Amino acid sequence: MAMMRLIQSKTIPLGVNGGGALVRMLTAGHFSSLSLPAYPLPKLEDTMNKLATTIEPHVNEDGYKQTKLAIAEFTAPGGVGTKLQKLLEDRAAVKKNWLSDWWLQSAYLEYRDPVIIYSSPGLVFPKLNYVSVDDQLRYAAKIVFGALLYKRMIDRNQIKLESMGKVPLDMSQYNKIFGTCRVPGKPSDSLLYHPESTHIVVASNNQYFKVEVGGSDGIVGEEKLYQQLRKCYEMSRQKAEPVGMLSALPRDSWYDAYEILNADPINQKTMKTIQSSLFVLSLDYEIGNPSGDDIIDACHLLIHGGGSSANSGNRWYDKTLQLVVGPNGVNGLTYEHSPAEGQPIAVLTDFIINHIAKGDEAGSVREIEAPEKLDFNLSPKAQDFLRKAASSHDKLISDLDMNYLHYTGYGKGFIKTNKMSPDSYIQMAIQYAFYKLHRVPGAHYESAQTRMYEAGRTETIRSCSNESIAFARTMLEEGASAAEKLTKLRAAVDSHKTYASKAVQGFGVDRHLLGLKLIARENNIPLPDLFKDGGLLASQHMRLSTSQVASRYDAFMCYGPLTADGYGCCYNPKEDDMWFGISSFKSNPATDSKVFRDYLRQALDDMFDVLSKAAPGVSSKL
Repeated sequence: MAMMRLIQSKTIPLGVNGGGALVRMLTAGHFSSLSLPAYPLPKLEDTMNKLATTIEPHVNEDGYKQTKLAIAEFTAPGGVGTKLQKLLEDRAAVKKNWLSDWWLQSAYLEYRDPVIIYSSPGLVFPKLNYVSVDDQLRYAAKIVFGALLYKRMIDRNQIKLESMGKVPLDMSQYNKIFGTCRVPGKPSDSLLYHPESTHIVVASNNQYFKVEVGGSDGIVGEEKLYQQLRKCYEMSRQKAEPVGMLSALPRDSWYDAYEILNADPINQKTMKTIQSSLFVLSLDYEIGNPSGDDIIDACHLLIHGGGSSANSGNRWYDKTLQLVVGPNGVNGLTYEHSPAEGQPIAVLTDFIINHIAKGDEAGSVREIEAPEKLDFNLSPKAQDFLRKAASSHDKLISDLDMNYLHYTGYGKGFIKTNKMSPDSYIQMAIQYAFYKLHRVPGAHYESAQTRMYEAGRTETIRSCSNESIAFARTMLEEGASAAEKLTKLRAAVDSHKTYASKAVQGFGVDRHLLGLKLIARENNIPLPDLFKDGGLLASQHMRLSTSQVASRYDAFMCYGPLTADGYGCCYNPKEDDMWFGISSFKSNPATDSKVFRDYLRQALDDMFDVLSKAAPGVSSKL
């Protein structure tokens, strides 16, 4: 999933759990009126010092000297850096969050690559036990009803306030999960919000149906929902043209196709109905590109639909929330990333999964109107776009190499008994696996939430450090003792934890760099030479794109890699086991998701062995 491209005018990070910082639930309350601190603006000198330290692992001695010279020139009295910092300070003086408007635009709405693979993640739910269409529809009704119950809690301000330790977090992203839709534009997209909507849209066999589900005071019950879904299924026996696949085009091409569609009143009505729905439910009846592994197939299904001849047209990728119920028990969701990070979606996921298990709440039994079929009228120009979309879409997804690791050796409970941060420990396992496989430092992105501030989104944790590389090298050193390896491991974990703590407080490197770059653009100031420095560019070439998205269940998020020669690696650390979603591109001979999976498993085993030998009184597999 796209991460640090924002500084290079590309894309976005996947939001998560603040680098593993504890997120707790407090008492229910009206969090919409919560007053939170302003987003801080770091001092220029502090950011530049941290930047130099994070660049050091990626350059030789001469390269590091060059970077230090570029930083010195940038920060010199009267230099361009001090001028840009003053302009940022002026902006921060009048905006409680000096970054949030810029962030939404530059990291998301101005991003022009397809949302699939590059931006929108998939979230794999635990597999359900069904084989018949009837069971599939009944489970779909449960999933929809669970989502509607959660929407009702949001509407009634019953969502529990989250905190990091004792610090309350901004909860505004929860209000944007339902009823939100991205709309293509040039040079920038836009967002539409319809939180008061009372309908969903069901996609079945590439056809779309408007289904009324009631407001928060009268949610339609599961049996009624099942009956509505059964009607949608019966009305969609014939597979239609995969119009939804157009929303997976590069954004400029999607805008051109959108304008052609929107010129027809029939299409205009259909798209407005989709855009204003609470969410889309996709009922899939086949799996594209079967791998022989249901979980790998689920990853593909939830990221991109499996191809033009499978389910990629049975989607509307601009919707913030899109629930997918596939055949043979495969289910989950995909979401358009711009309004919210991963953690609110993960909390919703846990709620839905818990509801499926309990199924203990009834809804309204009132009569509702039958599903309304939504039609598209495709002109020759639209048909031409559709043919091109199918070709480009299938080419793109055929290059995605997905895999996963369900690691059962131990989980975060074992890591905590060894008095280490589980997230920092896992990040070092990823660092070690990459270094052992490729024998070079891997620039490494992890997303940290900054929700302790009003409208806070994310900051980058730069997980590759001098300490992480020293740890990896010591692990591979033939004569190194277990005690030496443990010392390096603890130093690497502590270094990561320190950087993560600064990042969640808004004192990382990358958002400040972005602000300096954008304030220059806003004031027609040429891009400073620092942003062209080889060391900076090397540190931004994030070959490891990672996020922690925690769930109580056997669920995990997955997304595409950030760079052509890199990996995506999203993980869910549970008490006694861990789930990792792993991706790379087949077209790059240097990367292979299965190989990286195996190296990651071995890294976790190796680290356990070090703890067992160096601290036998502390470590034990749980």
